[in-house]
Amino acid sequence: MTGALPVRYGTEVAAARARGVPLVALESTIITHGMPWPDNLDMARRVEAAVRDGGAVPATVAVLDGVLHVGLDDAALTALAHARGVAKLSRADLAACMATGGTGATTVAATMIAARIAGIATFATGGIGGVHVGAETSFDISADLQELAQTPVTVVCAGAKAILDLPKTFEVLETLGVPVIAVGQDVLPAFWSRRGPIPAPLRMDDPETIARAAVLRAALGLPVGQLVALPIPQADEIPADVLAPVIAQAQADAAAQGIAAKAVTPFLLERIFTLTEGRSLVANIALVLNNARFAARIACAMGDTPG
Repeated sequence: MTGALPVRYGTEVAAARARGVPLVALESTIITHGMPWPDNLDMARRVEAAVRDGGAVPATVAVLDGVLHVGLDDAALTALAHARGVAKLSRADLAACMATGGTGATTVAATMIAARIAGIATFATGGIGGVHVGAETSFDISADLQELAQTPVTVVCAGAKAILDLPKTFEVLETLGVPVIAVGQDVLPAFWSRRGPIPAPLRMDDPETIARAAVLRAALGLPVGQLVALPIPQADEIPADVLAPVIAQAQADAAAQGIAAKAVTPFLLERIFTLTEGRSLVANIALVLNNARFAARIACAMGDTPG
């Protein structure tokens, strides 16, 4: 435990912190709400291995029995992957889950908060949340966007989830002053697709430059994260023109069934999995692994970048 805040560091993470080894935070909702058992456990182990292969140490974040864990041993990872009814935690309910002794998986926003507490500057995920289709009437906007505007963590993803209203999502990020960086191309990737419809506000081609930008933002006193949008490997992508009708069908199904709030994203991902005959899951795993490897390179570069 650390002070009054119930935080527990995993053995590997604690050793890395003591030795100054670079760390990469990993979320846990992708384990509990993103993939079925046992694919979720296999994916979690592979993502952690990808971080290690890149020279950093993985720190998977979750709340277990009211304690915020930064780094899970394999037994805890297995138990979380097999658990049912796990809460999905964002900024609004993280403390409540801890206060009531609950168990929950962390979203992008909650994982960023945990990373900041642990002094971890880099975080790898699949895709961030954002502005949902129809938000002009539903006001359904993910807390991930506000978190990026106030928590100084570099978030590596494959763009915002393709099920979202992408133009509105990136307009909000621009308004909030969040730097959005495409890696190696002049348009933003769109999660399962390498190229989306939106020009990249910023482009950087190597992890060293991205790390330097984060260090300079801190030196400027800007308490804002940065979003790194890394395209899915070409061999694993689903082209945007193939996905568009699939996403439209999934969104129509959600509307017809009255799916709302936190249930929207899991429903849409499951429906798209069915409509693509599992191809979306294969692509999802590939992009998460790719992001983890690249995040490890950024984390290692952070340690070599003078302030």
